[in-house]
Amino acid sequence: MAARSITKRFPGVVANDAVEFEAEVGEVHALLGENGAGKSTLSNMLTGLYRPDSGHIEVGGEPVQLGSPRAAIAAGIGMVHQHFRLVAPFTVAENIVLGHDPAFLLQRGEIEQRVRALSQQFGLDVDPTARIWQLSVGEQQRVEIIKALYRDARILILDEPTAVLTPQEADKLFETVRALARSGRTVIFISHKLHEVMAVADRVTVLRAGRSVATVRTADVTQRVLASLMVGREVAGPERIARQGPVGEPVLQLADVSAIGDRGVTALSGVSLTVCAGEILGIAGVAGNGQRELAEAITGLRRCTGTIALAGRPLASGSPRAAIEAGIAHVPEDRLGTAVAPSLSIAENLELKRYRLGGMLLRRRAMATAADQLIERYEVKAPGPHAPARQLSGGNLQKVVLGREFAAQPRVLIAASPTRGLDVGAIETVHAHLRDAASRGVAVLLISEDLDEILALADRVAVLFEGRIAGELEGSIATPEALGLLMAGGSAAA
Repeated sequence: MAARSITKRFPGVVANDAVEFEAEVGEVHALLGENGAGKSTLSNMLTGLYRPDSGHIEVGGEPVQLGSPRAAIAAGIGMVHQHFRLVAPFTVAENIVLGHDPAFLLQRGEIEQRVRALSQQFGLDVDPTARIWQLSVGEQQRVEIIKALYRDARILILDEPTAVLTPQEADKLFETVRALARSGRTVIFISHKLHEVMAVADRVTVLRAGRSVATVRTADVTQRVLASLMVGREVAGPERIARQGPVGEPVLQLADVSAIGDRGVTALSGVSLTVCAGEILGIAGVAGNGQRELAEAITGLRRCTGTIALAGRPLASGSPRAAIEAGIAHVPEDRLGTAVAPSLSIAENLELKRYRLGGMLLRRRAMATAADQLIERYEVKAPGPHAPARQLSGGNLQKVVLGREFAAQPRVLIAASPTRGLDVGAIETVHAHLRDAASRGVAVLLISEDLDEILALADRVAVLFEGRIAGELEGSIATPEALGLLMAGGSAAA
């Protein structure tokens, strides 16, 4: 597959400017770039969602017209998107065959059996009879991967495929990716994790500001070189910064908290935790082990038993307003689906948590002024305060969410996968904001499947396994191996 001098313009911006990209048969080719660099636009053209304004796309050395996603699928191109294309009320199997197999109702058992076989073959465990709304973000990503494999795509584009996987699961996925390449498929691997790119890719094409700036062999470069090509400057990787001074008094306290998940079975069982002022407590675990339910219980989005208290005062179960009024801020794992209203403007999204304080009327001028201040303070790349949230890149959208939550001067911040799908520059920014919040006395609960992130930021690390706390380690002595064992249900001392 190749893109020859591809250009794509939108009102006021050139998303791709004469991009050159070529991935060979049997190759794993990584596509790198900051959020907003043009990766998604290029991927959308390669999969028929957009049409280039100039230039052309080649498959098998021949120019092709990809006027629709169906045309791309017919050409053997499949993609696992960062923001999932799934129908929440449908089952896993129904989503996988949606638009592909018209005889689904006559072959339900056969299709579910094939989905199970694919799940087991590629180590992507998921129940084909479960409904999408019952699944965690990590499980939904597995469904998207299986969907592409089900269609036997010859060219597979993976957009941040390991964002919610443990290191062990990521290693298994790498084996799958390499096996796909050995079978004669072309795999285009989009990731912000440079060590993954170095581990799995044969070559890398770097996009910056809509242009292709370099294509290099991974054997010839280092992670630092790739990071510099991405952002145009030297970037430090996630490194642990030693805490200066002791933590403060306990702020958030959970005692014997249990909750029922969307499938009607216990998702949290007897969880007890304490987070102190100025402390970052990391919650590690494989996706689907209760992380989402934990965040929702604390923020009042899910009813629970046991006690959740803020500075010794119990919170009402299942009341988001009580959590907000008590000083709990929340950065959910699904930015576009939960954290913001995509069709509302930046200014309107910032007002969502504070409009009740100003009476019945919205003060549009004040909202725009506040949004302008946030855009400047957090360096959000946006046309202005009235731009719809859906137009922002992942990194800029996350800055808006963080800015909104910090504006309320919270006592507790629940941050769930705050850098999922972001590039190295955006990750660096988000990490700085989390450290800054802790330095100002905010109690931070960081829920993440990215162990590099946990190890770089957390003062303490607790591991969730099957809804229970499997173990707890000091951040200064925690290792990926010890955490990985706990995440798999073993012992850190094993």
